[in-house]
Amino acid sequence: MRLFFTISLLYHSLLIVIEIATMKKYNVCGIGNALVDMEFEVSVEQLQEFQIDKGVMTLVDEMRHWDLVDRLKTVPSKRICGGSAANSMVALSQLGGKAYYSCKVAADETGSFFLEDLLRCGIETNLQHQHREDGITGKCLVLVTPDADRTMNTFLGITGNFSTNELVEKELKNSEYLYIEGYLMPSPTGKEAAIRAREMAEEAGVKTSLSLSDPNMAEFFKEALLKVIGSGLDFIFANESEVLKLAETENINDGIAYLKTLAKCFAITRGSEGSLIFDGEKMLEIAPVTVKAIDTVGAGDMYAGAFLYGITHGMSFTEAGNLASRAAAKIVSRFGPRMETEALQSLLTT
Repeated sequence: MRLFFTISLLYHSLLIVIEIATMKKYNVCGIGNALVDMEFEVSVEQLQEFQIDKGVMTLVDEMRHWDLVDRLKTVPSKRICGGSAANSMVALSQLGGKAYYSCKVAADETGSFFLEDLLRCGIETNLQHQHREDGITGKCLVLVTPDADRTMNTFLGITGNFSTNELVEKELKNSEYLYIEGYLMPSPTGKEAAIRAREMAEEAGVKTSLSLSDPNMAEFFKEALLKVIGSGLDFIFANESEVLKLAETENINDGIAYLKTLAKCFAITRGSEGSLIFDGEKMLEIAPVTVKAIDTVGAGDMYAGAFLYGITHGMSFTEAGNLASRAAAKIVSRFGPRMETEALQSLLTT
């Protein structure tokens, strides 16, 4: 009997050792554009005056970027390190998760600001150990109108050259999930880096996820997205407009059917109508949280970050979806794509 208990104790001790040995260092490894967000409150008339398409993300060249910066110089603004995937990694980190972020910034003041802001948020990054090249760090001019709509004019700068050189295979393979930002698609080197990252993840048994990011990415860069998706991902994040664009349909049920051919699971955000989650077997309806939206910047990023935190910390898809819904509602009821850590963490006990 004593021998039996001794063997049993050794067996359970071995299981614990194996579990510890197989634990990942990071919950999520994100890859995406490194952009310093500069947010301005403007009127619809100003957008028209600046000849800016409302409600979408538009890539601009350096000359157009500096022209807009000059036009907006009298409008108060605030800046934070941003980019879609970076915002999601910050949300995950604030909730208590562990994130790694691969990106590219220049050896300029803005690039140093981006790195320091990531580190302040507790996010480890390739920027800590890689040489930064001369150039201009990317910026995103986020123009928020009184109807809470967001319009973005993005100058990619050096992040447009994001490539496989910025991937850190050791850290990617030491993550539970890979999270790819759809905004990488316009860059040939960014697309190739996303494909290679997905391949690395699949080789290591790391789960793969992607955000479609923007209707323009789904409409004009569908071929690139499909190459990144490959034979199928573990999870896709999208809003309803992006799904319809990608599926080339006006029927959300057809869009859902199409997403099922691309990913094992997915989440579709629907603004004030809540969200839909496919858990691999059935569709789950996540109820909306009613708030007065004043700024929708970062809502999808927050949803993805909170959801990824949930499913990497023992929550069911429904629980993670409800957390993500609460977090997204909180973020749209204030200005900017971030909230205070304490306010975000309070949602875990709601």
